[in-house]
Amino acid sequence: MSDRTSVAVLGTGIMGAAMARNLCRAGLAVRVWNRTSAKAEPLAAEGARVAADPREAVENADVVLTMLHDGPVTAEIVRAAAPGLRAGQVWLQSTTAGVDGLPALAELAREYQLTFVDAPVLGTRQPAEAGELVVLAAGPREARSGLAPVLEAVGARTVWVGEEPGAATRLKLVCNSWVLTVTHGVAEALALADGLGVDPQGFLDAVAGGPLDMGYLRLKAQAVRSGDFAPSFAVDTAAKDARLVVSAGERAGVRMDVAVAGAERFRRAAEQGHGGEDMAASYFASFDGERTGR
Repeated sequence: MSDRTSVAVLGTGIMGAAMARNLCRAGLAVRVWNRTSAKAEPLAAEGARVAADPREAVENADVVLTMLHDGPVTAEIVRAAAPGLRAGQVWLQSTTAGVDGLPALAELAREYQLTFVDAPVLGTRQPAEAGELVVLAAGPREARSGLAPVLEAVGARTVWVGEEPGAATRLKLVCNSWVLTVTHGVAEALALADGLGVDPQGFLDAVAGGPLDMGYLRLKAQAVRSGDFAPSFAVDTAAKDARLVVSAGERAGVRMDVAVAGAERFRRAAEQGHGGEDMAASYFASFDGERTGR
């Protein structure tokens, strides 16, 4: 890699845009592409070059970073970029693709002779914007030193879990199962408080400072109580991740009853019109008909 690492970011939604901004601020040469170009264009003010298509984005890049909706979309975009790819490029694959979706991406990397690094991240909008994501990574040891400037720009730390593609994805699904469980727990507790006529502040005061308290509870409770569901991580994306958790459990012979119920809550919330809102909008799945947060 050159002294100034060049990175192509494919996918500039909530997470990808924040990662691209931090790469620019770290002094890396950044090119970005998004299917909806309006989501990529503001990054030009940060110093990124906005590419017209995936091929243009990846040409001569040291690292290709994908942060797209799911595995099939990622495969589609990488195939579109293929004319601009070259053997030996590092593909930092950060899309949450699941255990079913990742093998096809690893095979695509072999087809194009890319160095494949399985690298999903833990965190939502705020840590992404602050460059404080936790990167879960699995890939060849020889690729790690060259990736350091990229990983340091987007994350607070990187947890290397092996060299085998898929190891990081499996860990990500375990972490996601916990995050989604806690999200629904907050939503249901506040919904039950509403249903029983209990002041939600009383619930928060009762658990304050004890082992049942946590920053995440406070964060999501504030979203529900204020009615501010600006997406840190959207219901539609959380629903996709919930389905990936359920599928992974099925493949492993593990019953994921809570994850199944949680996926259904996200489905109902999306059906009620909350798909683009923060996943705390799981709250609405507890009620029939229209309702506002409280």
